[in-house]
Amino acid sequence: MEFARLLYTALGIAVMPVLPLRLWWRGRREPEYRHAIGERFGRYATTAVDAPLLWVHAVSVGETRAALPLIQRLKVAYPRATILLTHMTATGRETGRSLFGDGVMQAWLPYDLPFAVHGFFDHFRPAAGFLVETELWPNTVAHARALGIPLFLVNARMSRRSARGYAQVPSLTRPLFARLAGVAAQSPDDAARLTALGAPSPVVTGNIKFDLSVSAATRTLGRELRIRFGATRPVWVAASTRDGEEALILDALAQTPLPRESLLVIVPRHPQRFADVAALLAARGVPFARRSDNRQVPAEVHVVLGDSMGELLAYYAAADVAFIGGSLLPLGGQNLIEALAVGTPVLIGPHTFNFNDAAFGAVAAGAAHRVADAEALIQAVDALFHAPAQCDAMHEAAGAFHAAHRGATARLMQWLEPQLERTGLNR
Repeated sequence: MEFARLLYTALGIAVMPVLPLRLWWRGRREPEYRHAIGERFGRYATTAVDAPLLWVHAVSVGETRAALPLIQRLKVAYPRATILLTHMTATGRETGRSLFGDGVMQAWLPYDLPFAVHGFFDHFRPAAGFLVETELWPNTVAHARALGIPLFLVNARMSRRSARGYAQVPSLTRPLFARLAGVAAQSPDDAARLTALGAPSPVVTGNIKFDLSVSAATRTLGRELRIRFGATRPVWVAASTRDGEEALILDALAQTPLPRESLLVIVPRHPQRFADVAALLAARGVPFARRSDNRQVPAEVHVVLGDSMGELLAYYAAADVAFIGGSLLPLGGQNLIEALAVGTPVLIGPHTFNFNDAAFGAVAAGAAHRVADAEALIQAVDALFHAPAQCDAMHEAAGAFHAAHRGATARLMQWLEPQLERTGLNR
């Protein structure tokens, strides 16, 4: 073991006694964290499978949704294989359950401690693994390499900020990247940064999030929500908002009110914040309805708290305009591709480094508009409410931009299949 990984492992062992307490504490708000705690330490109660097993790791909600087209293609290409989907967050696991039901096995990825990692691989013995986006753990990757299990980093992205962080500890991270069996990057910029960090010859296959298809059931739910919100009201959604952004938006609304009949739907990024946002609205004396109430929104109520899981696409379908959160503050922005897939005009803030290519491309295509701050956001929403022709043009541009970037999953599978065949995995 390299000295840097030895130190990293020693630190992990030192903090190990507090990890169960941390899980129990987080479980106060998200009970899923208290489920199957033993899996976090490599102890699995599930029955081992005889069929070939393909492992997909998606740390949280965004990565799990991104993995959907990949898992669908893997199931078609390798019908004999069992798909294991692992997560680190409770919301990721809940999203996986919602998307796939019993169609995949689900488990926690263990903490990156040698004994836990050994327990994971000894129990599941995957034929190959696919790490979605940027989820990399030194001991996990090293153990897979030692066992001859190829790990592929897929739909990989690497922002400048993340690349600088990895580059600060090259003795730990360069061996980590070098042990990967292959890397499929979202863009040439991502590939270049990954190459500089030691990744083995990344290929560019595009962003599989563009391969999202909006189901008929989602569009139906969107129409139902719109009727519940008010069919003739101007509706905008502030989606995937992060801590601090709701207050900025409410402050800006107080300074520049929107049309009296308009409705704002706030959908916090993390469900554990639903109660916090409700408390914020109550403290400010803002009347609001909850999506979970499942009732018609009264005309005198101008805010809805989107306190539900798995309905973000339906919120987009129900709205005239969508603001994508995580972008007013320097947090990198959340996924705007889902709103584009629905065709909803998109507004983004100045901070979108997590989705740079998609954000800049959507703005250039006329499908999205960037605002400088919360005050400019409210002005932009108001302008779009009064410009139906511009909304129609942005809707058309969103559809065209989304369609032009589809096909990443097919390119990814075309690259993966020959490498999987070399491992002896048959269709």
